[in-house]
Amino acid sequence: MRVLKFSPVFILPAALAFGCYSCQPAGSSKSGDSTHTTISADSTGKEYLSQPLVSHIYTADPSAHVFNGRIYIYPSHDTATGIPEDDLGSHFDMKDFHVLSMDAVGGPVTDHGVALSIKDIPWAGRQLWAPDAAYVNGTYYLYFPVKDKKDVFHIGVATSTKPEGPFTAEKEPIPRSYSIDPCVFRDDDGKFYMYFGGIWGGQLQRWNSNQYDSAKGNRTPEELAILPRMAMLDKDMKHFDGPVDEVKIVDEKGQPFHEKDNDKRFFEASWMHKYKGKYYFSYSTGDTHNLCYAIGDSPRGPFTYKGIILKPVEGWTSHHSIIEKDGKWYLFYHDVQLSGKTYLRNVKVTELHYNEDGSIQTINPSL
Repeated sequence: MRVLKFSPVFILPAALAFGCYSCQPAGSSKSGDSTHTTISADSTGKEYLSQPLVSHIYTADPSAHVFNGRIYIYPSHDTATGIPEDDLGSHFDMKDFHVLSMDAVGGPVTDHGVALSIKDIPWAGRQLWAPDAAYVNGTYYLYFPVKDKKDVFHIGVATSTKPEGPFTAEKEPIPRSYSIDPCVFRDDDGKFYMYFGGIWGGQLQRWNSNQYDSAKGNRTPEELAILPRMAMLDKDMKHFDGPVDEVKIVDEKGQPFHEKDNDKRFFEASWMHKYKGKYYFSYSTGDTHNLCYAIGDSPRGPFTYKGIILKPVEGWTSHHSIIEKDGKWYLFYHDVQLSGKTYLRNVKVTELHYNEDGSIQTINPSL
């Protein structure tokens, strides 16, 4: 276990000069961008909204949760393996997970060490990608995508009696699971739902009617966009209870997106949270690098697109989570400030603000 001092965010005069032109206080009824004034600069002179939570390892895809009053972050663990970069993400060749925690945003961050290694997952082949976690009845569940021995992504589950692990993986993946980026959401009635999927390297384009076709390619611009998937979890938290369904995302006119709408359509990185009785489904647009959100009246959707949460970060991917802690809402995300390389990322956090109508104020990660 390693305790690290959180890198503080400080205010630059230049940030004040440039940042206040579109600042909106929490609760503002106006929609649009919220350019925060807590921009900070690194040694290169680039200015960032926030600083990496840790710098001794590379981390990405942060799934944050509050367990026992403490924030636990379940990120990917980036390492340099020498694999050439490609559109399928072959260079993201993760081998294990670390769990980070802190009492409050801005406080010391603890790295609890390796929580699960790929060598301890019996069915795993390669590429241990973005995880999520859940808690129920004294057990913590770690959900993760990894390619099997046939190079097909499925979603596995591991358990522990402690939120930081170590976790013990099940011998097989969750039956009927596939693709990447699991997000597990607990509704107010105690039911758990898993949202998942990612196109291109995440292989979602190869799954139609929940059947795998290795020859299936990406959609053309005029075709309907591929939709994320969701399923209710069984009481044992290790199986799906019911079918795997598509998550319908539509525009303000109720129309579905096409692949050419790649600044709004789903690519990967599902996240679900609830705010004032509404369900907020957020996701990454991938090749256009936005974090977007859509709102619905049910955890099953449909969800109506509302806008951008986070504008593009430095680096190719964008992946996030949203939590409430002590009456404030926070967005966890990543960029490549420490390395400048798309496959060596660092997780960050910033406060999230809502307008009075429930819309989310857009965040600029840098000036």
